[in-house]
Amino acid sequence: MRKRVWVPALGLVGLVVVVAGLARVPAVQDIIFDRAVEARVNAPWAGGVSEDALQLVFCGTGSPMPDPKRGQACVAVIAGERMFLVDTGSGAAETLAGLQVPMEALTGVLYTHYHSDHISGLYDVVLQSWVAGREGALPLYGPTGIDRLVRGFNEAFALDRGYRVAHHNHTEEVLVPAFGLVEAHTVPVANDLESKLVYDAAGLKITAFRVGHAPINPAYGYRVDYKGRSVVFSGDTVKHPNMVRMGQGADVMVHEALAPHMVSVLATHVSAQRPRVGQILRDILDYHASPVEAAETANEAGAGLLVYSHIVPPLPNAMAEALFLRGVSDVRAEGVELGFDGMQVVLTVGDTDVIVKDLK
Repeated sequence: MRKRVWVPALGLVGLVVVVAGLARVPAVQDIIFDRAVEARVNAPWAGGVSEDALQLVFCGTGSPMPDPKRGQACVAVIAGERMFLVDTGSGAAETLAGLQVPMEALTGVLYTHYHSDHISGLYDVVLQSWVAGREGALPLYGPTGIDRLVRGFNEAFALDRGYRVAHHNHTEEVLVPAFGLVEAHTVPVANDLESKLVYDAAGLKITAFRVGHAPINPAYGYRVDYKGRSVVFSGDTVKHPNMVRMGQGADVMVHEALAPHMVSVLATHVSAQRPRVGQILRDILDYHASPVEAAETANEAGAGLLVYSHIVPPLPNAMAEALFLRGVSDVRAEGVELGFDGMQVVLTVGDTDVIVKDLK
């Protein structure tokens, strides 16, 4: 009996040794690499849909806290042939590239506010979409201060743009210099009772409104409507009545959340060794919504699906996720998703379904 098991096992080991040996042969390596690149380059975008739809692709669901599972704030909104990003935190471009999102379709960026974790990935987004074939300077929409951000950005990366244009435009204009720039579009929303139309074309309507993230003032949320389907984004905010007002009947509500019962524990233990960090952790407790508060907001707005994003603190395992969501099911028994990088939400036009996929 032992021989009948042992002989096939020896054969399998031998096969593994042979394959491993072949993988060390340069000619075999070249063939494997060539086939892998060909498959990767020619693979269709996994998130492509055949029907007209409003889609979300989450390219950053984390916060400024280092998180190996989640990048900083970013969501791609795809409506027909147009694509907007809501914020461009660090790692956004890498995640979008890894998902093979068509960056040439990028139409503009919607900024909720100018904390570093919402803007720090901008140049990689600009560069990747410029190289992919995006035309025109990239429009940036946001609260007061967007003009200052644009001036600083265009100046900070002027040398880089010049190097790339000089290197690649030696025989033809591969990279149009002006397309590597960004341009400012200030969105004025005077007070909490007003909203402002940001974009209206080809059935896509984007509206900005104020939320509460003091001392950051103003900070914005956005509502996106496309041919009868809708999404509302909170940006960073405490529980705020404008999320209820502007989120009425939305198919999806994307809401930030900080778990105070978890961050308070972190602050207590960190303070002994790093009092400055402990103080910062205590400070952030008062300008974010809790997971339960976000669930209450979704209920009051009559939103279909609630997706948590800008998740604080990092959630390394299933136990931490359960702790983060503690009490949510008592308020909202269904229609809740913990956002993750690579998550796609599809809202097909003419339908009422909300389809959630993992593109990774």
